[in-house]
Amino acid sequence: MSDAVVVGAGHNGLISAIRLADAGWDVTVLEAAPEVGGAIKSAELTHGYVTDLFSAFYPLAVASPVFTDLALDEHGLKWSRAPLAFGHPAGPEDDDAPVIHPDAADTAAHLATFDRRDGQAWLDLVGQWETLRPAILNTLFGPFPPVRAVLSLLRSIGTAEALRLARFLVLPADQMVRELFRSEKAGLLILGNALHADIPLQAPGSGVMGYLLTMLGQDTGYPVPVGGASALSAALRRRAESAGAQIHCGSRVSWIDVRGGRAVGVVDRGGRRWKADRAVLADVSASALYTELLSPADVPARVLDDLQRFVWDTPVVKVNYAIDGKIPWRSSNLTGAGTVHLGADARNIAYSTADIETGNIPEHPFLLFGQMTTADAGRSPTGTESAWSYSHLPRGVTDDEAARLLAARMDEVLEEHAPGVSDMMVGRHVQTPHDLQTANANLVHGTVNGGTAQLFQQLVFRPTPNLGGATTPVDRLYLAGSAAHPGGGVHGACGSNAARAALASDGLRGLPRRTLSRTISRHLTKSRDKD
Repeated sequence: MSDAVVVGAGHNGLISAIRLADAGWDVTVLEAAPEVGGAIKSAELTHGYVTDLFSAFYPLAVASPVFTDLALDEHGLKWSRAPLAFGHPAGPEDDDAPVIHPDAADTAAHLATFDRRDGQAWLDLVGQWETLRPAILNTLFGPFPPVRAVLSLLRSIGTAEALRLARFLVLPADQMVRELFRSEKAGLLILGNALHADIPLQAPGSGVMGYLLTMLGQDTGYPVPVGGASALSAALRRRAESAGAQIHCGSRVSWIDVRGGRAVGVVDRGGRRWKADRAVLADVSASALYTELLSPADVPARVLDDLQRFVWDTPVVKVNYAIDGKIPWRSSNLTGAGTVHLGADARNIAYSTADIETGNIPEHPFLLFGQMTTADAGRSPTGTESAWSYSHLPRGVTDDEAARLLAARMDEVLEEHAPGVSDMMVGRHVQTPHDLQTANANLVHGTVNGGTAQLFQQLVFRPTPNLGGATTPVDRLYLAGSAAHPGGGVHGACGSNAARAALASDGLRGLPRRTLSRTISRHLTKSRDKD
């Protein structure tokens, strides 16, 4: 018997366990895979080259208030950064790509070479971010609904400016950059980051993703764990276990035990029953929770009906490279960039995203490209590069043939921007949507966001209407994965919010067993001392 059972040891599951254990709960974490981490893992696919298999750069983790008090440095985690956060060439022939320097003044001076007015525009944007940063991050990654964070935001800017800010944050990305900058090159910095999500550049809400990641690039850079992504997962595990959580890998949960409308534990694939006295928290996809782990009799028909309209984000194809040398970029300043966005000018980006939205495999795909040795020198032998690239298929297209075709086109885009790089590859591994889901069941159809990030499936609509946040229709059962608000990304909010919800609900019922036991023990000790 535990106070809580957490299903899944991805970063959200581990953070749920940490929060509950810190509060004095007995916590058991069950993970199906041989190792913790979910989509935060690394491996040597080519000897001597460390590859991050899924996520790689972690600006959200460094900025998120959820990670602030975890003190993961005390559990072995060290961060490293590339000299430049990211860059985005305007096309294959661009030999002077816009990049983000560590100092905002240097970035502004760089952008001013494209249009002198954009230097000041950048400084104005960074100044706005510095004012709004705490309130924005607490609004995005704090408990839902974010009442306190919104009130703090209003105090920061005043009610008169609130409507202007609200309008700015819901702008489509293409409109946002038109209003902010004069040069196309400066605007690419936001457009490329907007495409980390699956929101079309012309759709409301795409701008806020571009704005957030761009400002974090200037603010925190794009940090990586020294040694590989698995170092972050290992630190989270050590932190959870130091708080008292017990973690069992290789323990796949078959179903959640519900009695009288209340979650009372889980049953694993071997038939073992793990009882939960206070709560069950599930770091799984929405579909897995409601259609696999729960009996249909325990899920309201309306929820099952709503899930029929649940929209996944677009599938990912990832190519991992081991490169015997530094990448020969046409734009030499990209040599120092940890992340590079490749996809030509704003017009060609629009063509690529239009292909995806209309079900066509892009002829000239937009790429997110990572230079991992540039960000962390130990990832590969000196003078070489461990790198990766990923792009998106149309929604619903997940077959291996389509994935291989897109991967070949991704190689072509890379070669256009760095002539000769193909001859330098000593290792190349493609991860198809099927590969991604096989490696991590939460990456359904090769998607990485837990469901679309478009506005119709965010906030109170995530994962479905009336289920916004961590609570579920089953008493003492909480959704702790990225299907809950605020969605994908390594920020820990989904897991933290689920733990908060469990603690708040339990507070109405009484103290957890371990806390109660300690209270009684202290009382008896004091009584003996008096005697």
